[in-house]
Amino acid sequence: MQDDKRFAVLIDADNVSAKYIKYILDEISNYGVATYKRIYGDWTRPNTASWKDVLLENSITPVQQYGYTVGKNATDSAMIIDAMDILYSGNVEGFCIVSSDSDFTKLSSRLRESGMLVVGMGEKKTPKPFIAACNQFKYLDIIAET
Repeated sequence: MQDDKRFAVLIDADNVSAKYIKYILDEISNYGVATYKRIYGDWTRPNTASWKDVLLENSITPVQQYGYTVGKNATDSAMIIDAMDILYSGNVEGFCIVSSDSDFTKLSSRLRESGMLVVGMGEKKTPKPFIAACNQFKYLDIIAET
């Protein structure tokens, strides 16, 4: 483990199942310490209910983001803005972006341009551009099988 590397772990609750949390945190511990652990979603919706106990057990901060318009993803926007704020804080050396959504492709590229190590995590259905934008990408459904 590289204890000296500090990571921001940012999870898209709309696109990742709570069943993967152990694998996410175990995997990032191979790279360093998760100093930020945040998860983004609309916590008023039933599909996020499975995350409640997991958040408490793992000290993950939920970030509430209502969907303002049908078809637009306000959750992704909130996650991207937070990532940029964390980048400019200078408090981390790397990011772990957990999603199976291609909307984080540009964010991952921008973080890499700033010298950050970017570890992406998602399922096999993750679009190739997001995978390519990360320094490394881990398939949660494959890790969970082993």
